[in-house]
Amino acid sequence: MEQAGPRSAHGSAGAGGPDIRTAAVRVPAQPQASDLDRKRGVGSGGAGTGAGAGATARGEHTHSETPIPRPRTEVARPVVQRASVRGQILDALRTALVAGELAPGEVYSAPALGERFGVSATPVREAMQQLALEGAVEVVPNRGFRVIERGTRELAELAEIRALIEVPVMLRLARTVPAARWAELRPLAEATVRAASSGCRATYAESDRAFHRAVLALAGNAQLVQIADELHRRAQWPLVGGPVSRGRADLVADAAEHTALLDALIAEDLTVVQSLVREHFTGAC
Repeated sequence: MEQAGPRSAHGSAGAGGPDIRTAAVRVPAQPQASDLDRKRGVGSGGAGTGAGAGATARGEHTHSETPIPRPRTEVARPVVQRASVRGQILDALRTALVAGELAPGEVYSAPALGERFGVSATPVREAMQQLALEGAVEVVPNRGFRVIERGTRELAELAEIRALIEVPVMLRLARTVPAARWAELRPLAEATVRAASSGCRATYAESDRAFHRAVLALAGNAQLVQIADELHRRAQWPLVGGPVSRGRADLVADAAEHTALLDALIAEDLTVVQSLVREHFTGAC
């Protein structure tokens, strides 16, 4: 094995050995930033670092600092589903009430009614609370809701109030509304006749109120229509005797008064109009 020769004072090895100084020159030296470059923000860290330094020197903010939070985008959420279910249950309960399926004096629990309608107890309870505000039911703690028992006296009082509100309005409309406008209500009057012929109290109740709303709407008073419709709805609730208190014949006679009233209004026969209107509310239920 050949031994290495003695190193020279300049650091060279023996014959044929690599010159360390020569090898060192071949390694590219890192460029040194000049004073001018430092002032310009260009250093040994590359262009990106220099640009950031320059921006900092000018008092500007860079992306390396705390990012500015983006504004939150509001997402539209459907908010009608729960109210829609509650509204549908309220309509179903009103129909059951008018049809006599919810008997006066009986107590009904929200869970039981929810199972009947295929929903949870919550929308049923909310709908029942609305009916309680309307006076159709009353709350029975820890049990449910009791359907209010109503007698003929309350029915007569409601009919009197309706007459005081609606009769003067109808008579005034009879003198001011042209015959063509009354003729437009003919389909609604005929709908009440068909509903009465079916014998379904709930169907007739809705068509009856629709006709009266359309007549009163000609007065242009939305508050009047709302109040009168609420009184009308209460007048349709069943009495203690059950739904048979008014049979099919009574419903048909009531509906016939609608068509007769329209005929008199179109003919502008105020005497007949006044007689029919007062008779209609006297026998209303």
